[in-house]
Amino acid sequence: MISCTQLRWGAPGQPLTPAVDIELGKGSLTGVIGANGSGKSSLLKVIAGLQKPLAGTVTLEVSRRGGLSFLPQQQFLDRQFPITLQELVAAGFWSSQHSPQQRRQRLHAALQAWCLDGLEQRPLMALSGGELQRALLARLSLTEAPVLLLDEPHAALDEGGQDLLWKHIHTWHAEGRTLVVVCHDLAAVRQHLPQVLQIKSSGCVLAPSKELILQQPQMRVA
Repeated sequence: MISCTQLRWGAPGQPLTPAVDIELGKGSLTGVIGANGSGKSSLLKVIAGLQKPLAGTVTLEVSRRGGLSFLPQQQFLDRQFPITLQELVAAGFWSSQHSPQQRRQRLHAALQAWCLDGLEQRPLMALSGGELQRALLARLSLTEAPVLLLDEPHAALDEGGQDLLWKHIHTWHAEGRTLVVVCHDLAAVRQHLPQVLQIKSSGCVLAPSKELILQQPQMRVA
């Protein structure tokens, strides 16, 4: 589903790793870990086509238009943009062929599923960090894309929000979607993500999460 061949990424002239080959199968659920500045977010942007690689290729079995959905870190969202929470979530319909009635029904269901009832008309600037993150995840859930790239989706979520997040991630995985999740919580990685891609300056290691983390119990990621 996602095939990276001799891939190098980073700032111009400053690759973050040697050329690497990465294969993530259709329907796989993969965590991405690594130290600050190792290139976790940048890798997702390269896969999504939002950033050009320095070398190598990324091949997807789906179109990036409609077939892939990317959840960025909320720090890159302009919270002064004059839209409501409901309008933000509804943006997940941008490639949808559903009728207006179906959209209303699915939007209502998404707002309920992410515990956003009653917040529909709040502007972005009036939302807490956790509310905004759940809104971004609700928008993602409406895309129906078979490939989901999530950059630190647990950020700003309280314990209840994180439980809700992992519930949805496992549901999406059970639907056969391919997920790549940047996560710095090693306990959550070991519990919820079957395999992990660790990014280091010497290259990348793809292995079962429990095996890789148990081998390096003192590993710290962010």
